[in-house]
Amino acid sequence: MSGLKLEQVVKRYGATQVIHGVDLTIEDGEFCVFVGPSGCGKSTLLRMVAGLEDTSDGKISIGGRDVTRLDPAERGVAMVFQTYALYPHMTVAENMGFGLKMTGHPKAEVKAKVDEAARVLKLGDYLDRKPKALSGGQRQRVAIGRAIVRGPEVFLFDEPLSNLDAELRVEMRVEIARLHQEIGATMIYVTHDQVEAMTLADKIVVLRAGRVEQVGAPLDLYNDPDNRFVAGFIGSPAMNFFDGTLHKGGLRVPGLGDVTMAAPRNAAGAVTVGLRPNHLFLAEGDSHVVELSEQLGGVSYHYLKASDGTKLIVEAHDQSAPKPGSRTGLRIDPAKAFFFNAENGLRLR
Repeated sequence: MSGLKLEQVVKRYGATQVIHGVDLTIEDGEFCVFVGPSGCGKSTLLRMVAGLEDTSDGKISIGGRDVTRLDPAERGVAMVFQTYALYPHMTVAENMGFGLKMTGHPKAEVKAKVDEAARVLKLGDYLDRKPKALSGGQRQRVAIGRAIVRGPEVFLFDEPLSNLDAELRVEMRVEIARLHQEIGATMIYVTHDQVEAMTLADKIVVLRAGRVEQVGAPLDLYNDPDNRFVAGFIGSPAMNFFDGTLHKGGLRVPGLGDVTMAAPRNAAGAVTVGLRPNHLFLAEGDSHVVELSEQLGGVSYHYLKASDGTKLIVEAHDQSAPKPGSRTGLRIDPAKAFFFNAENGLRLR
């Protein structure tokens, strides 16, 4: 297996530039996840690595080898798509071994690699079945198996779980994590689901409008975001944001019940305050209106509205819930607050 390096990678469609000078290093054996909102360029970037999209400028290297202008088959990558793309008339074994068969590999070698991939993916009992006799999760495992038998340097996954129901998504997420641990391959995984990113990744790349906002380990991004965009994207439910204004007594935050907090030392002008739902607590008082409570058993989410119209979510780990339309107070842990420049969104530390 090999690592991957992108150097000032650019993608243009005519006069429109969609990827803006991306620099990124993914180490050998690392599980890297590209996340970001729809249209941020994560799938385009993945397809550029695969060779399915031309690179307008910059350099892509795999295992120290410049692959920028190579055809997809010469890059040493295998891609698993959102759709399974299985041949309906072929068995599981035939689907998995088809690529090797077409490149002239001996039958015995093809069978050995298919059997090994089936063992890793727990598909041994299904090798003689056709895709129509499989569940969605099993079909996706076959698609992954087809990639494994090729022995690529880098595995590429383009939102592979988005067609599955919630239960199968969790099951397949565990399967992919186990697969990475077992074969130790370099993997790049694209998703819009930041929960998948947090649970699978060694490294997360947060993209917005074709630019890298921040790169780091999941908990590093969660605990130490560089800007408001990353802070709001990483974490579920999303971070709450409040408008704050500086005055001589500190930072006034109407959305928190008109509390005054200590201001960050480098603050100037308007400040945005960020607090995660698990760092807010219901309390005595009437500063906020309860709009809705979701009770999920071990955790509850309370949706509140402040007098200035600010909406927020409070996470609680009990089974009591205020009634919709009632009023409640709010308690915060100021030490857990994040501060951002209200104009450019950059973190104030």
